[in-house]
Amino acid sequence: MDYPLLDVFMTMLWFFLWVMWFVLLFRVITDLFRDDSVNGWGKAGWTVFVCVLPFVGVFTYLIARGRGMGERDRRQAQEQEKAFRAYVRETAAGTAPPQSEADALAKLAGLHDHGDITDEEYARAKARVLTSH
Repeated sequence: MDYPLLDVFMTMLWFFLWVMWFVLLFRVITDLFRDDSVNGWGKAGWTVFVCVLPFVGVFTYLIARGRGMGERDRRQAQEQEKAFRAYVRETAAGTAPPQSEADALAKLAGLHDHGDITDEEYARAKARVLTSH
């Protein structure tokens, strides 16, 4: 074992820098494709620039559009939170869109096929669905 401790630390440093680089690269590409203000040609141009000259492309993107990255992430998180809260509110209040008879029967059949409900429970639930609709 002729691998000194300092070499182990340097190897770990290079490995983590390599991982951080790929995280940054994918973050830039993800941000680029989430942004609705950039048209298709702009996205294609940035993608080619980032792929052909990755270091220059990523750092240029961060300088030119870096401030908006946090704002776009925040906006998307707020929209997801708003949609989640609306879904929970609808579900809790019972105002969710009514389920069709076919959807209810398909759900029951899936539960029955997986063995989650017995034959008797399936028959009772099926009769209840058919009489309620």
